[in-house]
Amino acid sequence: MGILQSIKMAFKSIRSNKLRSVLTMLGIIIGVSSVIILVSIAQGSSKNITSQINQLGKNLLTVNTYSTDLELTDDTISQLGKLSGVKAVSPIVSGRVNVRKDRTTSQVSVIGTNASYSDVRDTKVSRGRFITDLDIEYRQKIAVLGSETAETFFGVNNPVGEYIQLNGNSYKVVGVLASKGSSLGQSGDNVVIVPLSTGQLLAGSTSISTVYLQGKSESQMNFVMNEVKMKLAALFPGKSNDYGVTNQQDVMDTMSSVTNTMTMLLGGIASISLLVGGIGIMNIMLVSVSERTKEIGIRKAIGAKRKDILLQFLIESVVLSAMGGMIGILLGLGCGKMVSTFMNMSISFSAPVILYSFLFSLIVGVVFGVFPANKASKLNPIQALRSGA
Repeated sequence: MGILQSIKMAFKSIRSNKLRSVLTMLGIIIGVSSVIILVSIAQGSSKNITSQINQLGKNLLTVNTYSTDLELTDDTISQLGKLSGVKAVSPIVSGRVNVRKDRTTSQVSVIGTNASYSDVRDTKVSRGRFITDLDIEYRQKIAVLGSETAETFFGVNNPVGEYIQLNGNSYKVVGVLASKGSSLGQSGDNVVIVPLSTGQLLAGSTSISTVYLQGKSESQMNFVMNEVKMKLAALFPGKSNDYGVTNQQDVMDTMSSVTNTMTMLLGGIASISLLVGGIGIMNIMLVSVSERTKEIGIRKAIGAKRKDILLQFLIESVVLSAMGGMIGILLGLGCGKMVSTFMNMSISFSAPVILYSFLFSLIVGVVFGVFPANKASKLNPIQALRSGA
């Protein structure tokens, strides 16, 4: 008997016991759909985190000081900016200020920085302009608002050219930032950016503890990081514990490692249900062998070989697992879309994951179908006819 005929007989057997077949496939369906949903959630979270880190800027290095005895002066910052691998440098001072416009008052994060901040942190302006070097030199009382801050104090109106109060002093709004959303739990839209010199006045301190550096090339970031560390070691001998240099790529690699581990863990947990489904298939196939003992005896009596019986029952097992796998894929994709829509979660479906989960379901069908098929193929035709009578 050929493969095609065996497949037809397998479908006939499945149709003749619909409820039992559905219950048998249920473990495979749940297993495949669980793998797809859980791994897609994990991969979606990974992409979301990577996107948030990328929003911080491209080829970004961050220099932080941890001691009040160590200060990043204009000369120090200038020397860091002259390093061969550094494209741009942006010192910042930050804090919180009371912002007021008419009767609306709120506390908002304020950042004092220079013109390079826009490039270093990949910040775009949707209206007006960004800070210039002249604004810093002349200590201009101007401000660039985050999109959320602009909406809070001006609604749908264009705030460019209007004035707001920062800690009781009047500042002219010269620009509005394009929305960046939240990044690692911090909103990039609820902010006010002012010139560095003005920001130092608002913060009440001229000390700079954070400097952003942008590398010229992503492939050279490790070299640039070492270059920066060597320069800082030369500028601040014996004070290596008082400052730190963070590479954005290192953060991304760490987060990728964590999310990859989580993806494997979730996929492994979901795969357990596939194994449970395989045990269900083996159980039902053993029952099928017992029920069809007489059929096996007749087929062997009229010339069916052992491999024919083995192949028939093995194909039935694989057909069950394949149908369960396909239904599981459809259920997983549908449930994934529902989770994404109703729970506002980031979902990322992966074709390889879907393919591997389906292939795994087939392998489960083969592995757990071998024992019942082998048992059926070894039946003695005379004993099979007697027991089936």
